[in-house]
Amino acid sequence: MASTDTLTPVEQRLRRIQQALGVNADGLLGSETLSALETRLEIAPPTRAVSLEASSKSLALIVEFEITSKAVYEKKFRRPVWPGGLSGVTIGIGYDIGVTGKTQIRADWQGWIADTHLLRLLTAQGITGRNAKQLVRSLSDVDIPFDVAETVFYQTTLPHFAKLTRATYPGVQRLPADAQGALLSLIYNRGVALSGAGRTEMAAIKALIAGGEPNLDQIAAQVDAMARLWPTLPGLQRRRQREAALIREADRNYRSDEVISV
Repeated sequence: MASTDTLTPVEQRLRRIQQALGVNADGLLGSETLSALETRLEIAPPTRAVSLEASSKSLALIVEFEITSKAVYEKKFRRPVWPGGLSGVTIGIGYDIGVTGKTQIRADWQGWIADTHLLRLLTAQGITGRNAKQLVRSLSDVDIPFDVAETVFYQTTLPHFAKLTRATYPGVQRLPADAQGALLSLIYNRGVALSGAGRTEMAAIKALIAGGEPNLDQIAAQVDAMARLWPTLPGLQRRRQREAALIREADRNYRSDEVISV
């Protein structure tokens, strides 16, 4: 924790407020502090539309493949990275600045990170591949704590991608919770495009879901088949295999506490 002498007056005031609230007095306006303020002021969280009912197991899979764990995030992902391939500069829990629109980036991150950092991150919008690799070095001072990354992921990013998943695969909300979350993971990782040689399986999944009573084994087989696209990337192959396994075994009984509205 920084000494009092190195903190700005605003950060010092925030630490005093945090101490009064009984939360970690780190001088950062994160999700823990905001939740404590909402509770103290009796402010109810805003209601929002729900697109999917995903299982906690499937959402944990997304986090696992994006950052592995909180401990790994703190070591490797607090600052912008370039994951490789056609990715852009990536922040938080797999949030790709390169392929996300500027309006969406502002909506997701404004108020959570410093405005100066947000403006600099916006310069990376639309830049992918090797150009993003070069750019990420100039953004190495942007620091996003895990609690901020986690809050944006669950409150903003996942609902956005759940909406995209439901729009891409009409009827997906009728599938079991593991399957809904696995397809959310797929869209989170690959986007929504369904045309082209590399999108054959994704288009086939749409037809399978739309065709009456969806067959989970057939959907899972299409996800498994996508491994052909990454012969030298075992991480992506494993992700597709894990998603396929979730879908294949999704027809089970769920406890109420393991189904999450997204």
